Amino acid sequence: MPDGVSTKVHKSKINDGERDHYVGVSSGEGESLRGAAAEAQGSHSLAHKLKSLMARRKDARGKAYVSRTLSQAVDDLPDPPTSTSFALIAKLANGQQDNPTIKTVLALCQALGDVPPAYLLPHASYDDLEALEAFENPLARHLLALLSDLPESEMRDVIAHLKRRREDLGLPPVPDSSSVEKPKKARRRRTGTEAAQYAADALEGL
Repeated sequence: MPDGVSTKVHKSKINDGERDHYVGVSSGEGESLRGAAAEAQGSHSLAHKLKSLMARRKDARGKAYVSRTLSQAVDDLPDPPTSTSFALIAKLANGQQDNPTIKTVLALCQALGDVPPAYLLPHASYDDLEALEAFENPLARHLLALLSDLPESEMRDVIAHLKRRREDLGLPPVPDSSSVEKPKKARRRRTGTEAAQYAADALEGL
């Protein structure tokens, strides 16, 4: 028997006879599934996004932000929504705190170069920073509204036309986030009773 695998014997009646069947459950399977789910969720977290912004955006000295310099950048805003201590920023970036006030989010986004506040929402729908920045343009929002409810084939025609137009103008290509496969949700591990019932149902269908 492989290490880390526990087996349980469950009995079920099949054709009026008694047959033993074995349900193997890996002790490490649940941990790996939980780890994968946590990793996928972490990539969408406020902490991950804030830390990424701090690393990519530059402060007044041309260096990546740290909690102290970002706190100072908030204080240096012409009309900051609120003051933000470096200790709070460090907790947010490290995931020790994940529920900042709206004013704190607005202040951090302004200090980091007018980042759309929606980007810091912990959800995969708000991971595309370039799309969110484009959405800040009223014309882009109007274009999106015009595309709404059109047949998919017509939307793809418009997209193809815009791609060709960007090439003609020498503009950089826009990554297609719609083709990125969404992370699969980790399946809940069956209990011993559920596993036995599942196996029994499968055998009865043979």
